[in-house]
Amino acid sequence: MDALELLVNRRSASRLIDPAPAGDQLENILRAGIRAPDHGTLQPWRFYIVEGEGRQRFSALLEKGALDAGSDEKAIDKARNAPFRAPMIIAVVAKCEEHHKVPRWEQEMSAGCAVMAMQMAALAQGFNGIWRSGPLTESSVVREGLECRAQDKIVGFLYLGTPQLKASTTIELADTAPFVRYF
Repeated sequence: MDALELLVNRRSASRLIDPAPAGDQLENILRAGIRAPDHGTLQPWRFYIVEGEGRQRFSALLEKGALDAGSDEKAIDKARNAPFRAPMIIAVVAKCEEHHKVPRWEQEMSAGCAVMAMQMAALAQGFNGIWRSGPLTESSVVREGLECRAQDKIVGFLYLGTPQLKASTTIELADTAPFVRYF
């Protein structure tokens, strides 16, 4: 797939089924992630791959996080079922270090760029995904489960798999004018 076509026509897919990326496909996705812009070559990211039986363990972690937050039954059920929306999830954590030239926010953005690069690499190989975040990224229970230190941030969960449905609509190229100003 042409890189520019991929970027301007990107669309997330939330209904994902097997197969998930594996082998060289998954390695390509991870390599794309570690090529994200990285001021100071700090490599401020860690990728936690959740698949197979790991989805059950991740389900229990998210459920515990929702319970700990005092969520209602609907939110607890949503958290419990979230890992089963796709055959694979990559949880991405910005592992931030104190640095005199690279502030924490920049390290978090770098990890965010890694998520986008991984999603694009998945799409280029015939898979798709959706980047999700939400209150559980701030949960102390979930943060502990993903080995977060005080300075770290969960930037999101990248759900990956094969799109269950083909996109039924074409994407209209967005008008860039409302978002652009010339200085």
